[in-house]
Amino acid sequence: MNGELRAAVGDRIIVRGTRPGAVRRDGEIVGLHHPDGTPPYDVRWSDTGRVTEYLPGPDAQVHHYRHGEDEPPAVNPHLFAD
Repeated sequence: MNGELRAAVGDRIIVRGTRPGAVRRDGEIVGLHHPDGTPPYDVRWSDTGRVTEYLPGPDAQVHHYRHGEDEPPAVNPHLFAD
């Protein structure tokens, strides 16, 4: 693995603070800017409900959502063209 972060719409992103007192945040990835799933992402944050563009740092981790066997994957994920 080359360490490059990749995600899909519906995945959860967790951001852990790297300094004392920093708050842990999490949100759902609701939009991609690149078809290969590399950052930045549009994230709906669980603490505020707001959607913002987010460029993850080294304190971010993606938890991949797994579709059920009977559930087809999204055909047209929300993708923003640059």
